[in-house]
Amino acid sequence: MALNKMILGRTEATAPDALRAVFAEFIATFLFVFIGVGSCIAHSKLSDGPLEAAGLVCIAVAHGLAIAVTVAATANISGGHVNPAVTFGLAVGGYITIVRAAFYWIAQLLGATLAAYLLKAIILTTGLSMPIHGLGADVSVTGGLILEIVLTFALVFVIYATAVDGKRGQIGIIAPLAIGFTVLANHFIGVPFTGASMNPARSFGPALAAMDFHNHWIYWVGPLLGGGFAGILYDGVFMTAEV
Repeated sequence: MALNKMILGRTEATAPDALRAVFAEFIATFLFVFIGVGSCIAHSKLSDGPLEAAGLVCIAVAHGLAIAVTVAATANISGGHVNPAVTFGLAVGGYITIVRAAFYWIAQLLGATLAAYLLKAIILTTGLSMPIHGLGADVSVTGGLILEIVLTFALVFVIYATAVDGKRGQIGIIAPLAIGFTVLANHFIGVPFTGASMNPARSFGPALAAMDFHNHWIYWVGPLLGGGFAGILYDGVFMTAEV
């Protein structure tokens, strides 16, 4: 993600590595969703009751590690977005073209869908159900939407600060760790209320596999608003050097 803004402008959609970058986003999102949703399924298999503190920690750690690893693995290929909200946040700041962003979205959604359907096949004979994002008990639609906006804002703000801002240089190891820790911390806050999506693809794949889209729009509108606002704010106010 720490790439020259001018290079990622008009010529970016036709760059020779475009296909590799799109495929990398497919693989990374597939792995992230497979690990993340898989951790939720594993918890359901090990515990018959509602989610408890220990289970929350395990799920949060699994998501945090999964995003740190997938971002690190694909950062120098595609920028390591692994999330349509991140792609959108970078697009509004001018760090990826609309054309490339659209292809990233398609790849991310396909990767998430494949992961969810493979997990569904694995649990088919176990009696377990596909875990999907939904509002917690007594959580209002407005409250859930606000939480997803804030959580995703935090994520994309950290991405800009550690992986996009020119003063940071190359992406190195700091950005994936910072991004992973942000996802982990956000799960501690958000799981009991919304599931802590921050990622429309992470929500879409399981929802499609389960054919359950109740309140699903929250997991698009919230992350896109949060990611877009973070991109506009950081690029307009805090960016210290042309990248």
